[in-house]
Amino acid sequence: MKTLLLFLFFIPNLVFSQITTEQKEDAVKIHQLIDQYSQARETQDTVLLKSILTEDIDQLVSSGEWRNGITESLKGMQNSTQSNPGSRILKIDKIKFLADEIALVDCRYTIKTPDGNERKMWSSFMVISHNGKWKITAIRNMNPTVGY
Repeated sequence: MKTLLLFLFFIPNLVFSQITTEQKEDAVKIHQLIDQYSQARETQDTVLLKSILTEDIDQLVSSGEWRNGITESLKGMQNSTQSNPGSRILKIDKIKFLADEIALVDCRYTIKTPDGNERKMWSSFMVISHNGKWKITAIRNMNPTVGY
């Protein structure tokens, strides 16, 4: 009886929790994309940012400000990096594939300030694949009060 219960419990989990080889490869590319974003923010590399963001990107930052379009987003990112100095660390917590070419990426987002303080937030990225290249199309930053 125990064997039957274990079998009935684990088989559906195994079948539905498997990701495809293509999704594994895409997950690696998405990790690289988020690393590129973090690097570009750190160095204020607008050329790199333009290559990894979609033209119609929109961004909701932790202050509640909306940034729409690549021009407004780039300007806001530069201003934010200058007014909030420190090293930015994005650590992917999970990737949820919504379709073959769309994924939601949840990250822990930490800004370590020059005085040693850490600002701990969450950041979600909506990423899309176009012609085999993953790009960021939306960013949502959250400043949690608990649960980080």
